Amino acid sequence: MESVWSREVEIPEREALKKDLDVFAAVIGGGMAGILTAYALKCQGKNVVVLEADRIAGGQTKNTTAKITGQHGMIYDKLIKHYGKEKAAVYARANKIAIDAFEWLAQEKKIACEFKRVPAYLYSTEDEKKLRKEAIAANYLGISAFFTRETDLPFPVKGAVCFENQAQFHPLLFIKEIARELKIYEHTKVLSVKGHEIKTEEATVRAEHIIFATHYPVTNIPGFYFLRQHQERSYVLAVEGVKAPEGIYYSVDRQGLSIRSTGEYVLLGGCSHRTGMNKSGGKYEELKDRAKKYFPGFKETACWSAQDCMPHDGLPFIGRYSVFRPYWYVATGFQKWGMTSSMLAAFIICDQVCGRENPYEKLFSPQRLHVPAGAKAFFKDVGESIKGLVKGAFHLPSKELEELPKGHGGVVRIGFKRFACYKDDQGKIYKISARCPHMGCELEWNPDERSWDCPCHGSRYDYRGNLIDCPAQKEKTVSEG
Repeated sequence: MESVWSREVEIPEREALKKDLDVFAAVIGGGMAGILTAYALKCQGKNVVVLEADRIAGGQTKNTTAKITGQHGMIYDKLIKHYGKEKAAVYARANKIAIDAFEWLAQEKKIACEFKRVPAYLYSTEDEKKLRKEAIAANYLGISAFFTRETDLPFPVKGAVCFENQAQFHPLLFIKEIARELKIYEHTKVLSVKGHEIKTEEATVRAEHIIFATHYPVTNIPGFYFLRQHQERSYVLAVEGVKAPEGIYYSVDRQGLSIRSTGEYVLLGGCSHRTGMNKSGGKYEELKDRAKKYFPGFKETACWSAQDCMPHDGLPFIGRYSVFRPYWYVATGFQKWGMTSSMLAAFIICDQVCGRENPYEKLFSPQRLHVPAGAKAFFKDVGESIKGLVKGAFHLPSKELEELPKGHGGVVRIGFKRFACYKDDQGKIYKISARCPHMGCELEWNPDERSWDCPCHGSRYDYRGNLIDCPAQKEKTVSEG
């Protein structure tokens, strides 16, 4: 499964790091946040290097729907209630500046990345009251937004909030050009970070400042980010041969769709679930059924999925990793708004590394603690983690290997041990440990992607034991039979 972005753009490959380095700053992770942060530091004359375990833009960046917007779901009414008008206004201003920065960079660098200003709609087919409240909150904060029932969607809505002057673009065309000027090492997996030293498979990098831009932080202590967020998966279907909407759309309904166009394609996104909780599968089929209903005569072009870090209190973590590591920095918890949050990360972290105050750093500080905003989600996540740990430690599965159907995966009992097993269409077995090496939770089979996913913290493996998503760092040994 490959996104339309990946099909259309080939980014030149970089060499792996083979020798030790001493640099001012090292960025771990070559997605949008890492590349923009490295670029910002380079513009300040700093000696910066990017270390990427695979290929740049090879993770969530290539799977985004690439909306550049400050319209982040039902956010502003909640921000005012939990944080007050002043902080909510800071959030709104920060995201507006991030949108403007993408436009400025695209124009300044003459990047043909299909950047386009468009309206962004928050819509519902069920309830208009909450949308009216969000429109009032947005206007209260100075955002150019209004309630409407008029959209160019192919189905009726109860209402929508139109945020004017938002944007969309082609993420890989953009990052390909920004990355040209940077010192990047691909296929350079970081094994450990201690103090100012980064150990890779073949070299050591010593840096005055270290930035973790790995989507989900891979170092548990200090920081304890595994206690402060969980991960969710969502799915995208690209279709063509249908009328494309002019704006970008995000539904606030439980089973709603995210919709935008790019070129001749329309992208339908949705079917979100907590990572590791998709036993029944059928997410792509569900999107196809919705496409048949709303876009008759469509032609399927591509389908893919993405993963998002969901912080308990609804705000990204951007800034110093921990008070115990003032020279470490982190960018995570972007929810479904990775583009604007990546630009904010570049602004904030660059200023902190360079010893300057940033007007947004306090709101997004990883050291913040806001119990009312995050308590409910915290206890829910702790409960899921305990469930995953207990399931893997004390319960033997009833299923035996012989019972596993072809083309399916499942945790099975072999002797007195449990294994995550996949049986291919020819009956060949691929067997790995059922425990996630991150913190020991039991993996769950995702039939839509033929992957083993951790419901506790979101690590993912393919059926051959290859690591797909962090925070886990180790590949798993597979036995075939």
